[in-house]
Amino acid sequence: MATPKIAAFFDLDKTIIATSSAFAFGKQFFNNGLITRQEAIDMYLTKASYMLVGQSSEKMDTTRDTLAQMVQGWSIEEIQRITTGTMRTVVTPAIYAEARELIQEHQARGHDVIIISASASILVEPIARELGVNTVVATEMEIVDGQLTGEVTRYLKGPAKAEAVQQFADEHGYDLEASFAYSDSATDIPMLELVGNPVAVNPDRALRKHALSEGWDTRSFKDPVPLIQMPNAREVGIGAGVVAGVTAIVVGGVLISRALRKEKRSA
Repeated sequence: MATPKIAAFFDLDKTIIATSSAFAFGKQFFNNGLITRQEAIDMYLTKASYMLVGQSSEKMDTTRDTLAQMVQGWSIEEIQRITTGTMRTVVTPAIYAEARELIQEHQARGHDVIIISASASILVEPIARELGVNTVVATEMEIVDGQLTGEVTRYLKGPAKAEAVQQFADEHGYDLEASFAYSDSATDIPMLELVGNPVAVNPDRALRKHALSEGWDTRSFKDPVPLIQMPNAREVGIGAGVVAGVTAIVVGGVLISRALRKEKRSA
């Protein structure tokens, strides 16, 4: 009997890296003139909110539309230069050691590792190379004459991500019942349900509840501890009032997060 072909599908944000890939290079894009001061502020605020309390499906759609409009006209060559040149200082320190070890463990077992993400492939691919992962299935954006048009041609969120996994498995002959999938978000439940070995990593509240009810494996990745690096006035040229506003949002997010944990403990 032939040995089944096994895949390990990894979500990216908060599963492999302790940050958001969509916002990780914001400071570098600002320093290179690709985004304005206000856009840099907005990216930091959105990232802070995402890291502290996550994103609903609707919020993910809003973020997608905002980022798609922002990158219209960007040169692919310029983006690749920035992401590749700053990878080791921006993203590498945010990679969970546990995730890196798990990826290497799967590879040693002969499993094919695939990073599957709602983030744009142009941002995911350099992170995959850093991890020694050759296959990426991610959101795709239209490119014309070497520039992004701002149009999203394939958006891998929720059921669409599950469909992409199913299609990829069918095309490459993977045995999904023997395969693995890892994610932190309840939006990825449709993907996790496709495989025989679903794993909730640093799960949000809804995914933790679902994983518990289904008897799924749950893992906690803690190295590195997720950090929210807020901009200072020198970096983005903003006044103390805005910095204070950012701080207030972060503090509010921390309080919300603590309240949710307290509610969970008392449940």
